Amino acid sequence: MREDEGQLVSLDPYLDRGRAKKRHLVRKGFTRPALRALVKPRVYGEENVENLEGSFILIPNHQSHLDAPMVFSLLPDSITERLAAGAAADYFYRRKGISALTSLFFNTYPIERKDKPRSPNQPNASGMTGRLLRAGVPLLIFPEGTRSRDGKIGTFRSGAAALAQKVGVPLVPIAMNGGHEAMPVGSVMPKLRSEVTLYIGKPMYSREGESPDDYMARVFHAIEGMLEQKTAHPVNDEGASLFD
Repeated sequence: MREDEGQLVSLDPYLDRGRAKKRHLVRKGFTRPALRALVKPRVYGEENVENLEGSFILIPNHQSHLDAPMVFSLLPDSITERLAAGAAADYFYRRKGISALTSLFFNTYPIERKDKPRSPNQPNASGMTGRLLRAGVPLLIFPEGTRSRDGKIGTFRSGAAALAQKVGVPLVPIAMNGGHEAMPVGSVMPKLRSEVTLYIGKPMYSREGESPDDYMARVFHAIEGMLEQKTAHPVNDEGASLFD
């Protein structure tokens, strides 16, 4: 490492069981009850990830500001205990109060944006996604990059697929429905008692010789299938699973 690159951000907090327990208590005692008071959530497909171990990347479609809280608070503890999500280092890590809150609720890690240079005293967050995955920390990535403006699924970027191939971890498709209707872009609060549904798909692995674009296209197709068929076990016209 060059001298001017600075000290890398430590991975210790993301592996600390005490911090994981604190996040669990906050979600169980506050976030989950709050969500259930605001909307009517339903979760299907927990059996698809009951034997999932090690690191992986959760890949949901993105409909509203409710999405991340629902993922962290409503999905099984077995896959959210260490789950981490990226946050812009120049914004969320500039103030200790904001970084502490986002870390508590979403186990965030800093992402450096190319157009936002790191300050001299800021730890080096280069390569955090790969470092976390290799250390056994699963990640949440929204491949659309932004919320849907009309409720329809947007274009999935293939960066997460390329990362999964490089590190050797699966992508886990998550289909989210009702978030746009509950809290469309521009809304400050969700519409009370709106129905939202989360479908958890089976882990999907890259095939030999498969490009990141083709890998992500399969994941996209699986999410579309869950939404259209309203099930966590979608099949194609021949009856074969869309996760295979």
